[in-house]
Amino acid sequence: MATSSSHQIAARRGPIGGYIRLMDRISRVTAYLAGLLFVAGVLVICQMVFIRYVLGMSTSWQTEFTVFSVTGAMLLGSPYVLMTGGHVAITLLPDALGGIARKAMRLVASLVGLAFCAALAYAAWIYVWEAWEGGWTTGTVWNPPLWPGLMPMAVGATLLSLQYVAEILRGEH
Repeated sequence: MATSSSHQIAARRGPIGGYIRLMDRISRVTAYLAGLLFVAGVLVICQMVFIRYVLGMSTSWQTEFTVFSVTGAMLLGSPYVLMTGGHVAITLLPDALGGIARKAMRLVASLVGLAFCAALAYAAWIYVWEAWEGGWTTGTVWNPPLWPGLMPMAVGATLLSLQYVAEILRGEH
């Protein structure tokens, strides 16, 4: 009879292991993209402060760009945060119970998280599609198309759902 650790090692080979490794790589890549978006947002804020307070000129696109870039960074970085266990978790009860009860509670939490993120991804893709098809814009002075600003929500929620599947398959509950 195989132990759970030998089962986990076996699960990391073959298609399941390949899926887990692929999702981990994608999560790392989107984490780097999230970092770049965050840096871009910070640089644009600095540029906006310079334009407004040093040169005394008005700004038109900087605030909106920063909101989109920093929000996109948060959403695209979320699969990496899940993969590395960097999210906030209250583990007092599961840790106190230990053993199979802890594994069961973590699995249930992962399944609930997966269901929520899958529903969010579905709704986000519909929202992106409606914005694309409707030619929606932000309605601001800059007035860019809305769908590029919504895309990180759809992509991030989708990748977070897929990372939840990888974490469930990883079996470290």
